[in-house]
Amino acid sequence: MSKSIARMTIDPQYQLAEVDPRLYGSFIEHLGRAVYGGIYDPSHPTADEFGFRHDVIELVRDLQVPIVRYPGGNFVSGYRWEDGVGPVESRPQQLDLAWRSLEPNRIGVNEFVAWARQANSDVMMAVNLGTRGIDEAKQLVEYCNHPGGSYWSDLRRSHGYQEPHRIQVWCLGNEMDGPWQIGHKTADEYGRIAEEAAKVMKWVDPTIELVACGSSGSKMATFPEWERIVLEHTYDHVEYISMHSYYGNRKNDLASYLAQSLDMDYFIRSVIAACDYVKAKKRSNKTVNISFDEWNVWFHSNEADKQVEPWQVGPPLLEDVYTFEDALVVGCLLITLLKHADRVKMACLAQLVNVIAPIMTENGGASWKQTIYYPFLHASRYGRGKVMHCSVQSPKYDCKEFTDVPLVETVAVWNQEMGELTVFAVNRSQDGGIELQCDIRGFDRASVIEHTVLVHSNLKAVNTKEHPHEVTPQPGQGARVDDGLLTVQLPKLSWNVVRLRV
Repeated sequence: MSKSIARMTIDPQYQLAEVDPRLYGSFIEHLGRAVYGGIYDPSHPTADEFGFRHDVIELVRDLQVPIVRYPGGNFVSGYRWEDGVGPVESRPQQLDLAWRSLEPNRIGVNEFVAWARQANSDVMMAVNLGTRGIDEAKQLVEYCNHPGGSYWSDLRRSHGYQEPHRIQVWCLGNEMDGPWQIGHKTADEYGRIAEEAAKVMKWVDPTIELVACGSSGSKMATFPEWERIVLEHTYDHVEYISMHSYYGNRKNDLASYLAQSLDMDYFIRSVIAACDYVKAKKRSNKTVNISFDEWNVWFHSNEADKQVEPWQVGPPLLEDVYTFEDALVVGCLLITLLKHADRVKMACLAQLVNVIAPIMTENGGASWKQTIYYPFLHASRYGRGKVMHCSVQSPKYDCKEFTDVPLVETVAVWNQEMGELTVFAVNRSQDGGIELQCDIRGFDRASVIEHTVLVHSNLKAVNTKEHPHEVTPQPGQGARVDDGLLTVQLPKLSWNVVRLRV
């Protein structure tokens, strides 16, 4: 049987776009143990005077997450941000109807900004356009960003935060197309309130960037008409429209599961088309880009979540334990986001700690890295620079849900400042390894720095508290450059990172 070969050409003259570092953002919602028991656990041995776990902060710092969306998610559509500021002892406990939990409000806007700074991240703040509206959104911007001399900015100062938080990115609600959402609206209803909230928020602080709610999935009956209507209302006032998508292997069909990034690609292309249609209709010179501010694998915990007793503080919700095959899918999704770096400027892996997350913790105890931690870590560390227009020829396969699926999913990023070229590649083949041949003759004196592989003989292997290193990256073998040709062996069913000095 002949050896399987995939070919790729990378030329420094053909560049797609500079990667916005915020492509490697994440998400913390007041949901499950993301906050209480995740980032905040005053009883933990590593907790600081604010109650923040520093073992978690170190794991987040390692991921180099530049921005974190907060406080939701579905949670935000019923949230009164005023309940989470001021003296902690006077803050009310509230029923969170989104997740049927009890919210003690020990962590609010100010504390989360302080946590994000420790984690070397900025905050992407969401406002409640479900049960609340224009006035509350305006007040929150004033509280966070105005220097002083007004009621809400002086209230912040009285709470011990003399300097404004200067939060740059704001989400105009969350998933307002979803019938599950508190305050669910039609596209016109949402478009009007988002437009008016955007105007007033920018009157308070003209420097902020705004994200309008797009469809909460490509399978929504209202997609993509929702995007058209919402943007016709908001186009002149927002910089981004959001996208949300989750994937799972519910049918235990590996071939289709590994191809789910093709669905993400279709979704992105469709939203770009909707944005550009409205741009043309308005005769606008402005381009609205994409904030893919919820994406991940999510399906393992669905049945367990139905058994959780309601009205607890920090209940164990959405605690997916990720397998090795999930890490391969996350790798393919990261590559797809990079392939659209010209229009996808921000993205948030949902979420960051405990809740469908790369980081897991035990209340008062250990923390560990899930399998999906590693492809996200590699992309965030080495996927900075310019995404290249690459010519790729790969063997393909058909499956139940897709046709013409490339066996090798790959992209290249050139960091000129560091003098590095990085190739990310997933081998989807269940039959064997594939040799990837990359023509890099346009790069002078290229040499291999390292080849890192995430591979495991058991597709269902997981990392746990007892076995936290079951699935971890390892050095690859034999990657070389000869006469401008990079040759690298991609083991079957593997995530690969090849770093080159150029």
